[in-house]
Amino acid sequence: MSFRIVGLLFICLSFFTGLGLAYLTVNEAVTVNKDDSLYQKIESEKSNYEWEAEDAKIDSVWKKTPGIVGRTVDVEASYKKMKKEGNYDPKLLVYKLVRPKVSLEDLPASPIYRGHPEKQMVSLLINVSWGEEYIPDMVEILNKHQVKATFFIDGAFANDFTHLVQMIEEEGHTLGSHGYKHKDMAQMSKQEARNNLEQANDLLFALTKEEIKYFAPPSGSFNTGTVEVADEMGMETILWTVDTIDWKKPTKDVLISRVMNKIHNGATILMHPTQVTVDSLPVLIEKIKAKEYKISSLPKLLSEER
Repeated sequence: MSFRIVGLLFICLSFFTGLGLAYLTVNEAVTVNKDDSLYQKIESEKSNYEWEAEDAKIDSVWKKTPGIVGRTVDVEASYKKMKKEGNYDPKLLVYKLVRPKVSLEDLPASPIYRGHPEKQMVSLLINVSWGEEYIPDMVEILNKHQVKATFFIDGAFANDFTHLVQMIEEEGHTLGSHGYKHKDMAQMSKQEARNNLEQANDLLFALTKEEIKYFAPPSGSFNTGTVEVADEMGMETILWTVDTIDWKKPTKDVLISRVMNKIHNGATILMHPTQVTVDSLPVLIEKIKAKEYKISSLPKLLSEER
């Protein structure tokens, strides 16, 4: 083949690629034969590998619950890949993701207790209105184990310990609001709750320049108006399903047992900056991972991804 012809071919390929038209690969050039036993095998087996998408919903017990993506088998694309290899292999199946029709954002105001029950992931929720002396060690342990947590910071704490709040954010952890001065939100009117949350959010925004998306009511105490105000301010109200009760100063073994006896898919694990939490955290993380749970920040736990 002359250099002139080669040059023309290169120009043509460049032209079609520039138009966004990828030229055929060997895989794409395979002719689909639906009568082929390989095609029929994929068709008959596909249901074993497909997942139904599930919409976000308001559960009667667990309240606002995120949805989760589904997937279907792309039979023709799977056939082309397997035909090229010459045999049926489930590892070569090609999938299409199916998004839920209803997301968390579509639901009315309601608290969130957990992630999706099919999601093998948990999240550490750290409520902070005291215990500043323990936070550097907790952050160091989390970083060492490559774990991201969600810290719910009291506005008054943020005002007094700005360097700790900024350190937490700089290390890639998620920041949420714990209200202002650890007040009982259940005893507040909607306007009082709004004033409290705005005061906390203003302080946190001043430090991070990030909008706060999550709110953990102090002591888990709230009323309907609390949740509605948080929703109107663009925040989800977050509770928990597993409690370390670390503020009562249990032994390390008791704290770890409390968590490991109740851990489950989508669990939210509540803790505080205490000495026993610092002492327990390395072993707790290892035990959770040994159970094959991923530990991720709240946004990932609540996402629709599996």
